Amino acid sequence: MSTDEFNATVTALTSAFGDPTRREIFLFVRGRPPGDGGVTASEVAEHFDIHPNVARHHLEKLTGGGYLAVESLPHATEGGRGAGRPSKRYRGTEDRAGAVLAPRRDDILALLLAEALDRLGPDESAALADDVGYRYGRALAERMGAADSQRSVRSAVASIAEALTAHGFAARGEDRDGVSTIVSECCPFGAAASDYPHVLCAVDRAMIRGMLEALHGEHRHLQVSERRVDGDEHCVTRL
Repeated sequence: MSTDEFNATVTALTSAFGDPTRREIFLFVRGRPPGDGGVTASEVAEHFDIHPNVARHHLEKLTGGGYLAVESLPHATEGGRGAGRPSKRYRGTEDRAGAVLAPRRDDILALLLAEALDRLGPDESAALADDVGYRYGRALAERMGAADSQRSVRSAVASIAEALTAHGFAARGEDRDGVSTIVSECCPFGAAASDYPHVLCAVDRAMIRGMLEALHGEHRHLQVSERRVDGDEHCVTRL
C-alpha cells in the first residue's frame, strides 16, 4: 500500500469510527441475524436512547463509507405511520467486513494524539489547535467557492453547518434571540473531547471562524455557550 493509499484509509476509518456511538451502532447492525431485513433509524434511536436524527446521521455516515448497505421501502414509513419519511433499512455488508478492525486502528491514532498533546502542554496545544482549525476552515470555505462572492451571515451559517455535518458534527444553523448560532448535536472526536476539551473545542471554534471569515468577509467574536463535554445536550457557538 502506498503512502497516499494508507493516508486515505486512515482518514476514512477515522471519519467513520471516530465517534464511539457510531462504532456501537455499526456493531449493533452487523450483529443482527442474517436475513432479518436490517434496522431503521428509529429502531437504532430507541436502542441507544438517542434522537432519531442523530441515529440517522450515524447510519448515513456508515453507509456513505460502504460499511453498511441501505434499502428504501417506498410504501412504508418510519414508525408505521401513513405519512412521513420513507423507511430505510440498514444492514451489514460483506465488502467492508474488515472494518470491524477500524476501532483498534483508531485507538492507536488516539493514543498517539494524546501523547503528543500531553507533551505540548495545554497552552501550546490549544494555540496549535486554533491555528490548524482556522487554516482548515479557510480551506473548506475555498472549496465551497468563498472567492466567488461574499455571503450573508445566514447563508454563510447554513454552508458552515453543512460542512460541519459532513465532518460528523450533525450541525445546523439557528437564530436565537436575534443571534446567529451553530448547534452541533454530535462530536466526531468522541471521548477524546472530554480528555482534551481545551484543544478539540478550540479546533471546532477555529474551523467555524475560518469558514465564516472566508465566506462572509467579516470578523466576528465567537462564544461557545453550551458544550457537550460540560454535560449540555448540544455544542452551541454564538456568532
